[in-house]
Amino acid sequence: MKITKENIYEFDKIYRANLINSLAGFKSANLIGTISTGGKTNLAVFNSVIHVGANPPLIGFLMRPVTVERHTYMNIKETGYFTINHINLKIYKSSHQTSARYDRDISEFDQCGLTEEFIKSVKAPYVKESNIKIGLKFVEEVEIKSNGTILIVGEIIELIVPDGIIGSDGYADIENAGSIAISGLDGYHQTKKITRLTYAKPGIQLTEF
Repeated sequence: MKITKENIYEFDKIYRANLINSLAGFKSANLIGTISTGGKTNLAVFNSVIHVGANPPLIGFLMRPVTVERHTYMNIKETGYFTINHINLKIYKSSHQTSARYDRDISEFDQCGLTEEFIKSVKAPYVKESNIKIGLKFVEEVEIKSNGTILIVGEIIELIVPDGIIGSDGYADIENAGSIAISGLDGYHQTKKITRLTYAKPGIQLTEF
């Protein structure tokens, strides 16, 4: 089966979105928590969180164009902070419900059965039920000019993880922490690690560990 660019543009809008989004493969499943200057919390599921760099420690996520109200975007711009919370098996249905279009004065925490958790160092709510939580300070935004999406970049201020998850070499075993993955817009997956491989160098055989 071959699908051309012309075919893609002929597809129904929802069909096209499902197809192209799922082709990107398995992605991390996260809830991004924010709060407005008026004190109203917001929570939204995102499948576009990416590693940006380790020095300084930066994580980013892609957001749709701000042609309509984007509460996550508005809150980050107002307060300068946000949290990233890994989704796990216990909360994936509640997490998915946060994608519904609630009014800005309605908190997804209240509507979706999740619990706000505040720590003084980050002016944004964590999800209490999440096992891996990252607090970030907004650094910059970059517009993707071809379609108007925005890359939001934040610097890691703190990490909250279960004991024993981070190994002696710094590797975070997110599978053991219960983190799950997303494919497309609505497919949720458990993971199974195959192995880890040694750092690749020319002429040296890889080994597993």
